Amino acid sequence: MTFRYIGSKARIVAEIIEALGPPTSRGGRFVDLFCGTGAVAEGAVRAGWDVHLNDHLHCAVIMAASRILGSENARFEATGGYKKTIDCLNALAGESGFIYRSYSPASTREIGFERRYFTKENAGRIDAIRRRIDDWKKDGAISDCEEQLLIADLLSAANRVANIAGTYGCFLSIWQKQALGALSMKPRPLLPGEVRVSLSVMEAERVRTRPSDVVYLDPPYTKRQYAAYYHLLETIALGDAPVVSGVAGIRPWQQKASDFCYKTKAMRAFTTLIGGLEAERVLVSYSDNAHVPIENLSDGIASFGQATPTMLTEIGRYRPNRIASGRRATVNEYLIELERTALQAAA
Repeated sequence: MTFRYIGSKARIVAEIIEALGPPTSRGGRFVDLFCGTGAVAEGAVRAGWDVHLNDHLHCAVIMAASRILGSENARFEATGGYKKTIDCLNALAGESGFIYRSYSPASTREIGFERRYFTKENAGRIDAIRRRIDDWKKDGAISDCEEQLLIADLLSAANRVANIAGTYGCFLSIWQKQALGALSMKPRPLLPGEVRVSLSVMEAERVRTRPSDVVYLDPPYTKRQYAAYYHLLETIALGDAPVVSGVAGIRPWQQKASDFCYKTKAMRAFTTLIGGLEAERVLVSYSDNAHVPIENLSDGIASFGQATPTMLTEIGRYRPNRIASGRRATVNEYLIELERTALQAAA
């Protein structure tokens, strides 16, 4: 990805996959309940696992799914192949759609002040490309997998020219060099063959699991609500036109507020989620920068089975502003392995 996704595990995927191990003979899946951009899920696919991806944001599931698609999942037979399809989208002229009116300097006419997420040219091309993808899907020219891949490629292209510091919580007041470049989609390398992956977009506790599954949990650690910080990606992914407000133009997100982002609710959110899983093995990524101290978390979930925390590495923390930059520069990343008996699973 071309932007900073809060809590990304891209730097510690190898350690997590080593702890996961190879697929078992019982036919279980790797179930990633907070998939984010899919870095860990990709590692699981490469290790031979069937994968189920879930997140409460459509943009996250789409980005994650696109990085583990195989060439047989997305052949683009009706549009002349993957590269030709991308070339066709890149050749489109811009349109005065929702992104253009709401997130470029054209917003001055609509709301009386200027938002600078994208230049007018790039915002207009995002609108045109997103509409063409939607038209192709409605006409049956592309499959579900092909639609997801093209939307993910558009999200990546938008990220490369977004005038932001790393998230979409707000735009920068001064145009950055990369934001003034022309938006251009790029075909990505696909995995060989056909990859088996299933998807859902819902709250984690609603996803059904099986005893043979390995469930991976990487929930939010801090007060930052992903639905607010990545609101514009969600709008592009959905292709809708929500009523937005404020200087940043954030789409309504409160209905997607996560209990994991509140100090007073995070521990209960963990126990409720893990208590409802049928899977006998659970892996939890966590950080000592989190609301719940790692020792308290380990003790709190020990009632569900044998909990073993392991420190994986020390990494640089996310620093979105000067205040955060002045705090501790690194955090310790942990992986808690929870082994449950059949009796304890979904007791």
